[in-house]
Amino acid sequence: MALADKIIPWEKLPQWRRAQSEAGRRVVVTNGCFDILHAGHVTYLEAARALGDVLLVGLNSDTSVRRLKGPTRPINPETDRALVLAALESVSAVCVFQEPDATRFLSVARPDVYVKGGDYTLETLNQEERRVVEAAGGRIVLLPLLPGRSTTNLLQKLQGGGGSISSVRPASDRAGPPHPADSPP
Repeated sequence: MALADKIIPWEKLPQWRRAQSEAGRRVVVTNGCFDILHAGHVTYLEAARALGDVLLVGLNSDTSVRRLKGPTRPINPETDRALVLAALESVSAVCVFQEPDATRFLSVARPDVYVKGGDYTLETLNQEERRVVEAAGGRIVLLPLLPGRSTTNLLQKLQGGGGSISSVRPASDRAGPPHPADSPP
């Protein structure tokens, strides 16, 4: 499948979902901003994909990211974020949605499994989203997060807010001589 074909326009999402049902595929859905893709995102998406046959990522639009994260975000525009997500083997499809919450997106995506990060509980999850998923017969799975990996942490490090870039490199890269990125400017 061509990379661009993995990006599903909003108006074609119902058709895509029907095709998955007709093929008997178990659809796993997650959503988020995915502003600066990092190891936490990649491990989370891979674990989510393992819960079903296809993984659909609902991607917050630029407008909704600004509403959620403030005027300086997103760092990357939605078209870039969608393309990077679509390039991942674990991601079957990406669909951009406009609202700050995923309720409307979930009502169309109708996940068999809805995945959120372990920073949520069933009680702190958006309860409208929860009702939409459960009313359609879907189940909710909360996956643990990779400690210390977040876009906010990365942005703080890039802005000189502490920590070093080495803490986001794989452990196998940390052995041996210091990496140039670990040295002060």
